[in-house]
Amino acid sequence: MCSNCKAASYTIHAAQHHFGWDNSIAPVKTVAPGTVLEFECIDSSAGQLTPESTVKDVTEMDFGKINPVNGPIHVDGAEPGDALVVRIHQFKPSDFGWTANIPGFGLLADQFKDPALHVWSYDKDKPTVSAFSPFGKVPLKPFAGTIGVAPAETGLHSIVPPRRVGGNLDIRDLAAGTTLYLPVEVAGALFSIGDTHAAQGDGEVCGTAIESPMNVVVELDLLKGENLKMPRFETPGPVTRHLDEKGYEVTTGIGENLYEGAQAALSNMIDLLCARHGYNPVDAYMLCSVCGDLRISEIVDAPNWVVSFYFPKVVLD
Repeated sequence: MCSNCKAASYTIHAAQHHFGWDNSIAPVKTVAPGTVLEFECIDSSAGQLTPESTVKDVTEMDFGKINPVNGPIHVDGAEPGDALVVRIHQFKPSDFGWTANIPGFGLLADQFKDPALHVWSYDKDKPTVSAFSPFGKVPLKPFAGTIGVAPAETGLHSIVPPRRVGGNLDIRDLAAGTTLYLPVEVAGALFSIGDTHAAQGDGEVCGTAIESPMNVVVELDLLKGENLKMPRFETPGPVTRHLDEKGYEVTTGIGENLYEGAQAALSNMIDLLCARHGYNPVDAYMLCSVCGDLRISEIVDAPNWVVSFYFPKVVLD
């Protein structure tokens, strides 16, 4: 429970969602700055994957229905050049989630070409404890992967790539207690949120986290004339405490290309997990996506840069 959270004035229901960013989509609610809302977010498959799903369902998904977001919300007084202030108060998780390897998607898509699926379970009354599976016990940190406002450019824009106005940011630290600031490009801001995750590593390397439906309580406010160039946010405290307890295994990738360095660091960790713990490689890949962190360790000693992959040992206890 959240002892300091404000009660929501309105609920934005699961059916009040849309696909893609488009500033011509009519708002589902108009609110004053300072309003608290509760969003009933469905998962990133829009309910196509369930606790009973199998890998066959991954191949049959309608990718036109990926990453639904609830909204949009019109905030009175919001104008281009302002910043929308999003105070993230609380997450109310369900009790299941899923992680998939989707062919053609992910940091190592060229290595992992076949679909794979893992369904997770966890205690919704203790949503920060762990998600359970045969290959790891992952500490949870719920957050919304997609959170943003409508772009000024007309037309329908894909929800998949992140944008200046937010969107599919997949930043694990946009968790309860965080305040996010988004550049407003259209009147009313037209805020939407979805793609809720129970846990994710920095990088979301296989392309999916522990995708999980849940309710989100946020407060929307305004900073006039802030003229943000990009989103920014403030966290309420440490951001990796849920993973730090037992330390980390760390592998590296070193070379002239940061992307290839990230691939190498991840591949080396998958090799290590398979050799030490007997994982199937695709299971190790998905596990890395939900709890391992990619970090740029060095980007000044030309011509080679260092990318590190941190895997928390607590997952394997």
